[in-house]
Amino acid sequence: MKSSINLKEHYNYLFISSVENIKNDQYTIDQLIDSYSDNRFGITLLIRPSLEVKNKIQDFLNELKKSNPNQYYYPNSDIHITVLSVISCYEGFDLKTILVPDYCEIIQKSIADVDPFEIHFKGITASNSAIMVQGFPDNHALEQIRNNLRVNFQNSNLQKSIDKRYVLQTAHSTVMRFKDKILDKENLFESLEKFRAFDFGKFKVEEIELVYNDWYQRNHLVQKISSFKL
Repeated sequence: MKSSINLKEHYNYLFISSVENIKNDQYTIDQLIDSYSDNRFGITLLIRPSLEVKNKIQDFLNELKKSNPNQYYYPNSDIHITVLSVISCYEGFDLKTILVPDYCEIIQKSIADVDPFEIHFKGITASNSAIMVQGFPDNHALEQIRNNLRVNFQNSNLQKSIDKRYVLQTAHSTVMRFKDKILDKENLFESLEKFRAFDFGKFKVEEIELVYNDWYQRNHLVQKISSFKL
C-alpha cells in the first residue's frame, strides 16, 4: 500500500490524466452494464463503508445525475471497497466448482493478526471509464491483509486470479460508470471539481466480506459467502 501522501499523488495523477482523456472523448463506455446475457461472476473480498458515508456519496451522485442522468450510478447497497478479487469475474464461473471452506480457512489465517482500522473517504478521482471516491486507510492494515492473502493463496492449489488484471493498491470505491455518451461535460467537470476534496467521512473497518459477485457488485446478484471479524 502506498502511504497517504503517495496515495494522494496517485489519485491526483489519475484525476488529471482521466479528465484530459474525457475532454478529448477518449473515455470508455461499458456496453455490458444493461446486458441480460452478462454472465461474468467471481469471488471477492470487500469492505462496506458506513451508511453515513454512503449517504454523503449519494449526495455527490445526485449532483452528477442532474446533468448526466444517463450514466450508471451505484446505489448504497452496492458501494464497496475491493480488498482483493480472489477469482476475478469471468464468463460462466460457478461457486459449486470450488471448495468454499478452503478459501475461508486461508482468509481467516490471513487476517488473524490484523486489528480493526479506519478508512477516510476524502475527495474524488476518475478513470477513463468511471468516477471513484478516494479512500485513505489510517495505517498499513489493508496492505498487510492483501499481502497475507497473496502469499497464502499463492502457496495453495486453489483456483485464483489475484492481481491478474492489476495489482490493487488503493482503497477507492467506484461509484459511477460511463454506460453512455456524456451529455454535459461542462457540468460534469464542474461537479467533479466541487467534490474534488470533499470530506465524505471516516468509518471503522471491523469485518470483511467474502462474496460471490457479478462484475458490478449488484446487490440482487451478489451472494454473501461469509464475513470475517478483525
